[in-house]
Amino acid sequence: MTEPLLKVTNLKKSFPIHGGLLGRQVGEVKAVNDISFFINKGETLGLVGESGCGKSTTGRMLLRLLEPTEGQIFFEGQDLTKLSNSDMRKMRKEIQMVFQDPFASLNPRHTVEKILEEPLIVHGVKDKAARKKRVKELLETVGLNSYHGKRYPHQFSGGQRQRIGIARALAVHPKLIVADEPVSALDVSIQAQVLNLMQDLQKEFGLTYLFIAHDLGVVRHISDRVGVMYLGHIVELADSETLYESPKHPYTEALLSAVPIPDVDYQKERIILQGDVPSPANPPAGCPFHARCPKVMEQCASIRPEFKEVEPGHYAACHLYE
Repeated sequence: MTEPLLKVTNLKKSFPIHGGLLGRQVGEVKAVNDISFFINKGETLGLVGESGCGKSTTGRMLLRLLEPTEGQIFFEGQDLTKLSNSDMRKMRKEIQMVFQDPFASLNPRHTVEKILEEPLIVHGVKDKAARKKRVKELLETVGLNSYHGKRYPHQFSGGQRQRIGIARALAVHPKLIVADEPVSALDVSIQAQVLNLMQDLQKEFGLTYLFIAHDLGVVRHISDRVGVMYLGHIVELADSETLYESPKHPYTEALLSAVPIPDVDYQKERIILQGDVPSPANPPAGCPFHARCPKVMEQCASIRPEFKEVEPGHYAACHLYE
C-alpha cells in the first residue's frame, strides 16, 4: 500500500482562556482534541460538523497558520510540526488554502493580476513576463478572461471572487489544497459551478483536497471519504457512499436525518437532538456526545470510546460497537 500524501496523528489544539485582574490563564478551549486521519494522493476527504466543532482549526493547523498544541502532521513522510518557520514557508508551495469568504481573503486595494502574482513572487518567480503569462493561464483555467486581471475584487460577484481565490491557490502548482467552506458564502446555483470547477481541476492537475464544510449535501457531491467532527473529535470516518447509506455513529445519523431528500413520497424520520453542544472549554467526561445521544448507555458518561475500525475502512468512536 502506498504512503498517504498527508497523515495526521493525535492532533490537538487548545486556546488559553485568560481572566481576572491580572489576566492569568484560568482555563483552555480544546478546539481540536486528539484527531487522526490520512488523505491519499488524488482523493478528496470531506470534513463535516456543526460550527465550532474544530474543522477550520484543523485545516489551518495543516498549513501551520495555527501552531498545533500536540500531535504530528506528515506530508509526503515529512513531519511539518518539526519544520522551522522559513522551511514551512517553502513547504506552503505544496499546500495551499482556499478560504471561506473570498471578499475578506482578497486584498481590496490590489488588482486581480497583482493578487495572483503575489504567490509567484513569494516563491521565487523573478521573470515578470513569465508571471504575467502564468496569471493569464490561471484566469482562463478557472473560467475567467485575461482582461479580468486589471479589475479589483469588488468588481466581481461572489462566485467569481471564489474562482480568483482558487486561481491564487493553484498559482504555485500545489499538491494539496485545504478548502475551508469554499462554497458556504455563495448562492446555491453558484455553489454547483464552483464544486464542478474544483472537480475538473482535480482531474486536470491531480490535486488532493481536504474539503471542510457544514453542509452534508455539498460534501457528498465532491468527497471520496468523509469524516464527521463533533466537539473537537472525529466521531466517524468512511467512504462517502457507505457513510450516507449506513452511518454508524448516532451523531452522524442525526445529521443525515436533517438532509432534505427531493422525493415527495419518501418519508424520513427526523432525529431531533436534545440540549446544546457542550462548551469546548469544559467538555464532558466519557463520550463527548453522550449528553445528547438518543442511544446513550451507562459507560458513555465515564469512558471515552476508542476511534476504531468497525467495518473495513469504516471507523467510528462509539460504545455500540465494542
